[in-house]
Amino acid sequence: MILYRPIGEKELILIADSEYESFPPRLSGQPIFYPVLNQKYASEIAKKWNTKDKNSCFRGYVTRFEVDDDYISRYKVQTVGASYHQELWIPAEELDEFNRHIVGKIEVVEFFGN
Repeated sequence: MILYRPIGEKELILIADSEYESFPPRLSGQPIFYPVLNQKYASEIAKKWNTKDKNSCFRGYVTRFEVDDDYISRYKVQTVGASYHQELWIPAEELDEFNRHIVGKIEVVEFFGN
């Protein structure tokens, strides 16, 4: 399954440190890691939220990556707004296992900001 993740500058640096193979652990107070199912939704988040967030260094990126179909099928698709606002909810304590099921590299496909 192809998934997308909107991120800020700090998270991009941590992903780069992993050689684009994994997402960093969630911060305290972030119990869920939520990749999204389409680029349109990821772009909307990166543009509307990350570019206005100091912690994202006012920059938004959209990443694209593939996850093993058998593994990811255990998570239910959540629709959280418009019909294309679809995401998966991965508990923070399962992120290491999620990362082990990424196929290939995480790639940056869009950038918003200065």
